[in-house]
Amino acid sequence: MKRILTLLCGLALLAGCMVQIPDDAYVIGFYNVENLFDAEHDRGKSDQAFLPDGENNWTQEKYEKKVANIAEVIKAMADKNGRWHTVLGMAEVENDRVLEALVADPQIAEAGYEFIHFEGPDVRGIDCAMLYRPSQLKVLETRTLSYDFNTRKGIVFEKTPEEQRAFKTRDVLVVRGLLEGAPFAFYVCHWPSRTGGKGSDLRCRAAEIVYDDIRALEAQHPGIKVVVMGDMNDNPEDECMAVWLHGRETIEEMQEGDLFSPFLRMHKDGFGSEEYHGEWNIFDCIFVNGALAAPQDGSLRICKSDAFHYGYIFDPPFLTQQEGRYAGTPKRTISGGQFMDGYSDHYPTYIIISK
Repeated sequence: MKRILTLLCGLALLAGCMVQIPDDAYVIGFYNVENLFDAEHDRGKSDQAFLPDGENNWTQEKYEKKVANIAEVIKAMADKNGRWHTVLGMAEVENDRVLEALVADPQIAEAGYEFIHFEGPDVRGIDCAMLYRPSQLKVLETRTLSYDFNTRKGIVFEKTPEEQRAFKTRDVLVVRGLLEGAPFAFYVCHWPSRTGGKGSDLRCRAAEIVYDDIRALEAQHPGIKVVVMGDMNDNPEDECMAVWLHGRETIEEMQEGDLFSPFLRMHKDGFGSEEYHGEWNIFDCIFVNGALAAPQDGSLRICKSDAFHYGYIFDPPFLTQQEGRYAGTPKRTISGGQFMDGYSDHYPTYIIISK
């Protein structure tokens, strides 16, 4: 109810204040697609729940419907924005096969998407991936950042040394390329979960790993524009993002090495991309560095989405559960093992960049 009241007040305040998307704009976004699994077993992965005889009774028909549903969301965002995403980071993707099916779906095939994906160490087999339009982004380098416990700044971990050696989580996908001839880097993340109300130390270390890599990349490629996106399993004001990733609420308060956190103000204003136990979160965050937040040379920069914000949360009625236990929240794929014919338990988020 608090989110509804806040959003109604915000909509009234912002009436007539929405910002028109420039004709030369690019859309950069992220989407946790909630268990984009095919119906085949991948050796070495614990994907049994998403097999025909598994707890979710995951059939080829359900898988194909899931792919079509995710493509429907991408197409709906393109219709709303008047252009396809140039870059769309994704989380909870099983393998190349599901990505090949997605980019070939008739609803989005005309966008000409290609994808980047590496198999990672996650036990369930879910990875980060990135769709991009090669007609706009020229990819120069792709790699991953693996998780480790080698903190440089004294993070105290709850896990024992034995537990640390056994711990596995998603790799961070890193893509470097050129957009309008300008150097860009994209980090696609899915940080350790909040299972049991724990893991803050793990997410702080994840942020430290990403931040240190950004600083090294900026030193190697002066002026590079950086976008960090992902399901961080924390809100923008939480420690991992506000302290370890140096996320700042406003562009004006940024100092050397800081990142702009456009969804921080939005979360404070009551917006959400994911709901858990009645609380709305924005775990699906996007950050940009100073070269993209406040360039001095008239080059590409992040644009406002309205009079007060820089981020977008795509939450139309068709993506929202209309009745039952989860009414008013993102329409998920599965609930209690039952196929809901939904999309994801997260809404997509994105930013607009332009000159």
